Amino acid sequence: MQTLPFRAVVSDMDGTLLNAHHVVGDFTISTLEKLAQRGIDIVLATGRGYTDVSSILNKMQIEKAAMITSNGAQIHDLQGNLLYSNYLPEDIAFEIMNIEFDHSRVCLNTYQHNDWFINIDVPQMRKYHKDSGFMYEVVDFKQHYGRDTEKVFFIARDPKDLVEVERELRDRFGNFTSITYSTPQCLEVMNKNVSKAAALAHLIEERDYDLAHCIAFGDGMNDIEMLTEVGKGCVMGNADPRLKAALPDFEQIGLNKDEAVASYLRAIFGIW
Repeated sequence: MQTLPFRAVVSDMDGTLLNAHHVVGDFTISTLEKLAQRGIDIVLATGRGYTDVSSILNKMQIEKAAMITSNGAQIHDLQGNLLYSNYLPEDIAFEIMNIEFDHSRVCLNTYQHNDWFINIDVPQMRKYHKDSGFMYEVVDFKQHYGRDTEKVFFIARDPKDLVEVERELRDRFGNFTSITYSTPQCLEVMNKNVSKAAALAHLIEERDYDLAHCIAFGDGMNDIEMLTEVGKGCVMGNADPRLKAALPDFEQIGLNKDEAVASYLRAIFGIW
């Protein structure tokens, strides 16, 4: 009987598993299905929300999989059961939503109770959610609420516009939150100790393997803990330069537009 190199495959989505059109390519779907048939656990670990990810995963013929969403604030199984959650405290979430920033250069978003809220209509963001149809609701955050907040995130065209936002967040809330970038243009805030790695460790607590038996793929600063705590972490060729600099000795694979994760998995698992 062939010995499998890893028991679980854990992958980020945007810039990693998703192709240049922000969807999962057929080659990748086929690869993950073949791995699942061999008994390999498939885990998607992303900054996206559960509603977004579930519709993508349900397009695949995989009976058992898990979704780590909002950078680790939630875990769901394929049937939609919530296995774990770690939300921002309601009062802190509301304070973060209402910090001062340049509304002409930065937009504010939250994921709350599997819904997406935003402070201004940004139609071009629809292209990132073509597969799922997941879409935001425009709200006035001063009149909004802080409950069930998975994450608060700030998006800017120019990463320089997030520098002051990050500084204020770390000064005011650094002791109570986890702050990271999913892309250079997207600054994200979750509850303290929330990360993809922490969620993954929780997910596999009752399984007959541990983090050392997992292989993970990522391209953003929000993937650092996950990549460093599993048995093998792989960095995308198109990754954030800061991630490459932080993990200089980690293997870099190809590009997400070429479905490099699938190609790499086929090679190490011997799938053709």
